[in-house]
Amino acid sequence: MRLLKRILLISAVILILIQFIPNKLPGFDKDTKDDIITNSNTNAELATILKTSCYDCHSNQTHYPWYAHVAPVSWLLHSDVEEGRRHLNFSRWNLYETKRKIKKLGDIKEEVEKGDMPMPIYTFIHRGTKLSEVQKEQVMKWADEMSNQLMH
Repeated sequence: MRLLKRILLISAVILILIQFIPNKLPGFDKDTKDDIITNSNTNAELATILKTSCYDCHSNQTHYPWYAHVAPVSWLLHSDVEEGRRHLNFSRWNLYETKRKIKKLGDIKEEVEKGDMPMPIYTFIHRGTKLSEVQKEQVMKWADEMSNQLMH
């Protein structure tokens, strides 16, 4: 029993101490001049789907929940958002070359079709972000249409 109390006390002290390790989460940017929704023929329903299920990791408009500021969760979120933005950043869409846009749209379609995006851990934690079959079809159709527009 004494050992368990010591372990719990040490764990609590460590949890408190790690809160003092600085971690700057990737920033929020209101500027939408290069955003995909601003610069494409994306209807309101699809824009809502993208903002609900994709933008937290794949844009500069990440909304952080309260626990995002608690270590070690903040470290994981920092890494996930940075990686998501590196792979695809809807806020920088207009800065991508046409060839890269077409590739990204193909990637979106593939990831959504396989059920890999949004990530299952994200949809588990953030209720209402998992895409329904109808929403998946909408996103895949939109990606095809956007890609076709870019190729012509």
